[in-house]
Amino acid sequence: MSENEMPGVTRISKGRYAMVAVIGRPNSGKSTFVNRLVGEKISIVSDKPQTTRHRIFGVRTSERGQLVFIDTPGIHKPLYRLNRFMMHNALSAIEDADMALLIVDASEKFGGGDRYLLGAMNDYKKPLIVLLNKIDLIRPSRLLPLMDHYGGALPAKEIIPMSALRGDNVELIERTIWENAAEGEPMFPIDMHTDRTEVFRAAEIVREKILAHTREELPWATAVRVDQSEMDGKLWRLSMSILVEKKSQRPIIIGRGGEFLKKVGTEARVEIEETFRKKVYLSLHVEHLEHWRDSAQVLATLEIYDQ
Repeated sequence: MSENEMPGVTRISKGRYAMVAVIGRPNSGKSTFVNRLVGEKISIVSDKPQTTRHRIFGVRTSERGQLVFIDTPGIHKPLYRLNRFMMHNALSAIEDADMALLIVDASEKFGGGDRYLLGAMNDYKKPLIVLLNKIDLIRPSRLLPLMDHYGGALPAKEIIPMSALRGDNVELIERTIWENAAEGEPMFPIDMHTDRTEVFRAAEIVREKILAHTREELPWATAVRVDQSEMDGKLWRLSMSILVEKKSQRPIIIGRGGEFLKKVGTEARVEIEETFRKKVYLSLHVEHLEHWRDSAQVLATLEIYDQ
């Protein structure tokens, strides 16, 4: 076995392989796109910006070879230690990858964050593909000016309109990525879809349900910590704490008579069971931790580290 081979990998003759960084502004549709390409939900999805906090690998293996998509946090101004970590993850992914996909929300007005991204990618030396997402939400007359704008501003190999939600042009995008991938060795076993553990993904599912039912500052001020994970026969016992920054947020997450917490727990348990095909007992608690987003110690317990 060569040093590049991994146990469980079946060699694909003359395959193409690439590490692909998926970057963009918050809420541009990166996770929806990666999930569709991988064929499995490996990243949670929400209409709230800054949903993705970690760098998550999504693995797409076919007879052509293997593509590893790096789903990254949305590029934004980092106001907390947590956000600095997120930005480090996003920007370092660009350097580590063999190519980059810049996903743009075509339905949003061009602004300061977009100008920052253009500046960051202007001198990118590796293959760059710009994807104009959410074309189902704009007038067709807006599309060509957008393509001209990004074509003139970036050294992109291709500029492709798409709808990650509906799947418009996703097959074309995948073919384009394969064309820009080089021959090489697979990086992950062929039956592997992500580098993240089941425990991590279960906690993210809980956080996704919180995001779906909260508004204002709560989506950004909450986190989910796994306190216990063990198999009891065929029953997967999970105990998690939902962290909030302010005392006033705790009763909101619990809800009247525990109603909100029960709703989140029920929805999360059902999806965890469906995703991992295991019977699950899920216990949720709410814990107040002042300024947890700026605490290196707390971030470490969440597998989030100061950079």
